[in-house]
Amino acid sequence: MNQRNKNKHQITGLIHHPYQAPDGFSAVQPAIYKASTVIFPDIHAMHTRNWRVGNNYSYGLHGTPTTFTLQERIASLEGGLYGLLAPSGLAAISLINIALLNQGNEVLIPQNSYGPTLDMVRQVLGRFGVSVCVYDPMKPELLAGLIHEHTKLIWLEAAGSVTMEFPDLSTLIQIARQHHIVTVLDNTWGAGLTFNAFDLPRGQSVDLTMHALTKYPSGGGDVLMGSLVTRDEALHKQLKTTQQLMGINVAANDAEIVLRSLPTIAVRYAAQDQAARLLASWLQTRSEVAQVLHPALPHAKGHSHWLETCSVDGSSGKAAGLFSIIFKPEYTTEQVHTFCEHLSLFKLGYSWGGPMSLVVPYRLESLRVAQFGGIPEYLVHGGLVRFSIGLEDVNDLQADITQALLAL
Repeated sequence: MNQRNKNKHQITGLIHHPYQAPDGFSAVQPAIYKASTVIFPDIHAMHTRNWRVGNNYSYGLHGTPTTFTLQERIASLEGGLYGLLAPSGLAAISLINIALLNQGNEVLIPQNSYGPTLDMVRQVLGRFGVSVCVYDPMKPELLAGLIHEHTKLIWLEAAGSVTMEFPDLSTLIQIARQHHIVTVLDNTWGAGLTFNAFDLPRGQSVDLTMHALTKYPSGGGDVLMGSLVTRDEALHKQLKTTQQLMGINVAANDAEIVLRSLPTIAVRYAAQDQAARLLASWLQTRSEVAQVLHPALPHAKGHSHWLETCSVDGSSGKAAGLFSIIFKPEYTTEQVHTFCEHLSLFKLGYSWGGPMSLVVPYRLESLRVAQFGGIPEYLVHGGLVRFSIGLEDVNDLQADITQALLAL
């Protein structure tokens, strides 16, 4: 037994063992630090460390080398300077709303946003005097008329949830800046790969991005996580204070999963993008389908904005492995459900970005009519199905869709 431990009980010696691994170890993957308690060298260090200032260690909830490493890499991925983590994408959305909105404030949310973004404000923050106004992101000329003295935050989303419209982000941000309103982009679809939200066309920059790391950064469908990224140090500190006072952060094992997957995100994203475009283009030729919703298709709503925002150096632009189809009106809801249930490789399930292809049926009426007053004129009335393309062979996925269409 080590000399220092010779007079200690065996169990005490195990807990207070003096051995420290030698320095100088280096590997592809970063080390994983799992801790709640952080050990201080002395009282002065304990009393003077301040989690509000920089990335220092005071308690596991405030950050470890593992979580700091991940948030720095996500910030770099999205083109920002400061990053924070949250236990899910929705937790990140909630953190932003709580940190930036006060009683009497109003937030503007696009009609085609991720549904829980709107629900969180209406059902939670509404109890504390925060109001919400829904706007049409495809009509930026109407945005200024909705802004008033109580407007403090504008959410953006590109492409729109489920119906996949791509807005003119630069114009929307320019209008917000003219009125000194903070803008936040749900950048989950773009994943930091399709465009830099902090360096948009016409010199525009979003103030803050939210990213559901559950999707492409994870890539395995096996972890929940969200992030917040900004270039504004004051905004970052405001968000960080709220994050820590609410006890919102992530565990090292979850951070490890995302750190492991990040190096392959661009390869996976490109493969899923390519497969999705092939399937979306083919489905346009099917007699059962009235409309295919994918921003890279020439007829898509906002296609020109997608080209301007997502094309670099003459490239055709990047897009996520997501698209939706709308069946012709003569097909009933039951028939659309039959189609989904007859799919074999595509599984019924929410989320996207993982290795397995997924499918979800939606009713346009429930997406738009109840909350937003009607279905836009550019959308065909009919049963809608959203596809998330995984990493299976695209020919096998096409064959699966073909046999399911026969069930109609």
